[in-house]
Amino acid sequence: MSEIISVKDVSKVYKINKRKNGLLGFVANLFVPRYEKKTAVDDLNFTINEGEAVAFIGSNGAGKSTTIKMLSGILYPSEGEIIVSGFIPYKQRKKYVSNIGVVLGQKSQLVWDLPVKDGYELIRHIYKIPRDDYQKRLDEFIDMLDMKDFINQPVRQLSLGQKMRAEIVAALLHNPKIVFLDEPTIGLDLVAKKKIQDFIRTINKKI
Repeated sequence: MSEIISVKDVSKVYKINKRKNGLLGFVANLFVPRYEKKTAVDDLNFTINEGEAVAFIGSNGAGKSTTIKMLSGILYPSEGEIIVSGFIPYKQRKKYVSNIGVVLGQKSQLVWDLPVKDGYELIRHIYKIPRDDYQKRLDEFIDMLDMKDFINQPVRQLSLGQKMRAEIVAALLHNPKIVFLDEPTIGLDLVAKKKIQDFIRTINKKI
């Protein structure tokens, strides 16, 4: 298997503004701002080969979400190098995003008040997915994730489990080469978690 993700000596440090309370603190901060550095990711190194499914395990604040955001190009590293499928994510973001799918925890890429299927149609237009490819893929996903009962409901009416299934399908409609999932089963019951995990395993084998 060939290497598809390379992370070398990557760190991410945030500068947090530290000002004193009150009006005087606010005014003082305008002229002499004070910052505190917070390290979210420290000297991270790993490689992932094509076809592999890899999970990050760690406590809250360990840098899992920050790493996924750097891999997807949302954040840039403070130090080090990230190469994904030949792209530097944060430098070549416009070309890069057509190659990846991303699900970020509780954040939605679907329109809250639109039915799920209408949101998928918007995605089809954004990514210029051929109608036949789109419909074939959508029908398969709906069947695998048992979405027939809510595909025409507005996103705001969905349960958490239904919403997460809808979000994962949204990330896969354009047939990305790589998919990043940040806590895709958070808050779900065991049945819903297993359904999503089985789906991810099946899709990974097909891709």
